[in-house]
Amino acid sequence: MKKLLVIAAALFLSACTGMPAGVAPVKDFELNRYLGKWYEVARLDHSFERGLEQVSAEYSLNPNGSVKVVNRGYSTTKNKWSEAVGKAKFVQDPTTGYLKVSFFGPFYGSYVVFDLDKEGYEYAFVSGPDLSYLWLLSRNKTVSPEVKASFLKQAKEIGFDTSKLIFVKQ
Repeated sequence: MKKLLVIAAALFLSACTGMPAGVAPVKDFELNRYLGKWYEVARLDHSFERGLEQVSAEYSLNPNGSVKVVNRGYSTTKNKWSEAVGKAKFVQDPTTGYLKVSFFGPFYGSYVVFDLDKEGYEYAFVSGPDLSYLWLLSRNKTVSPEVKASFLKQAKEIGFDTSKLIFVKQ
């Protein structure tokens, strides 16, 4: 029975670090170029971000080589800033845009960069473990119509419900 529980827990936790069919992490990912501040341009809704505007994520290196993640957003209903600090680690090699992120102890969720402006690292399309997690991130508070159209096209082709996207007020 104990072995069965361990196997079930391992399967459950690994499912949180999977990715949706059709999503493939970018190759030749350069973490040092990805570090810094990103603005959330669009997202699918989740309770941990519900009602937040001016959302950003900042990535920096921890002394142990993992990535420090600081997510921040402003709640208009509470009239205050909300912040969550976590850590991220690569699931595969450090040149593949496939990480796992934890904000709650030993529990990790996928962070899959499936498209990226490789020239300037100006925008990124990010998925979580399933089709209910999707983000468009940018170094700027807005993106060009071409980037937005590419994001919507790719997301829809993969199977994300793009009609439910929230375009974040920055």
